[in-house]
Amino acid sequence: MGAIMAGRLTTHVLDTARGIPAAGMALALYALDGDARVQLATGRTNANGRTDAPLLQGAALRVGRYELVFQIGEYFRAAGVALANPAFLDEVPLRFAIADAAAHYHVPLLCSPWSYSTYRGS
Repeated sequence: MGAIMAGRLTTHVLDTARGIPAAGMALALYALDGDARVQLATGRTNANGRTDAPLLQGAALRVGRYELVFQIGEYFRAAGVALANPAFLDEVPLRFAIADAAAHYHVPLLCSPWSYSTYRGS
């Protein structure tokens, strides 16, 4: 039997302005290779601010550079938050690298209409 690849990429989003998980936020995942950007996945966060399944897992998770793009402007507008036009933050791109395809990479986003932060979670 072949080796089971445990690697996976997950995310979640917290709405720090309202102190809740960011349910229903659209996001997209891209692989980066030089100037090339290839879309690998799209989705929306669930009621817990997480995707229902890993964005990548097993053989699909490869060593390389990636970008997650979160649609925070759309999310806050849908939540009834008054935003300037154009919004100060609309799309938030997070660029990161996978160095170990067998590891769990968790890339969360903490955001408000005016700020965001991330970290490598567990």
